[in-house]
Amino acid sequence: MNDKKTVLHVGCGYPNPNKLHRAFRGDEWQEIRLDIDADAKPDVIADMRDLSQIEANSIDALWSSHNVEHLYPHDVIPTLAGFRRILKPNGVALITLPDLQEVAKLIAEDKLDDPAYVSPAGPIAPLDILYGFRAAMAQGNLFMAHRTGFTAKTLAQSIVNAGFAMVTVQRDQSAFNLWAIGFCAQPSQEALAMAQKMMFPLPVAS
Repeated sequence: MNDKKTVLHVGCGYPNPNKLHRAFRGDEWQEIRLDIDADAKPDVIADMRDLSQIEANSIDALWSSHNVEHLYPHDVIPTLAGFRRILKPNGVALITLPDLQEVAKLIAEDKLDDPAYVSPAGPIAPLDILYGFRAAMAQGNLFMAHRTGFTAKTLAQSIVNAGFAMVTVQRDQSAFNLWAIGFCAQPSQEALAMAQKMMFPLPVAS
């Protein structure tokens, strides 16, 4: 009998254990890899907008890193509701994506095409954060296109509108990222603090 907790890794990409968030790397977790690209050899080949292959209330946690910004705006809440559908009643969704409020500061300084940071794939400019990594798209990978964006306020509201009971958001301004934990059930203060400690990149003030 497999008594491990399951984490659905949405948009997993090619196999790489370092892509799985550290909170889900313990022996008690089983990763289920999902991607739209069959070449990535995922466990489940699916568009994140349609998770009908996965049973409702069957997954303990969901991890989505830089996927939701690839959706059209009208697909955001239905997709997040699909995340909520597959999670167990006490499940959580951990989502990270670009922080447009922070990116906008660079754009206001007329640094649209100046490198904001250097990734393993090369320099990333505000223009890449807004619309998708141009180098990858130029090579034909149009899955990399960005079609929507968020501030901390709009991300939190979208997650709540999708049916999650509670959400907590952190801005990692140095990395131009937002982090959100959506809870299917209202967590205790202790459970909230533990989730923030394990899943957010920055310490949370007590």
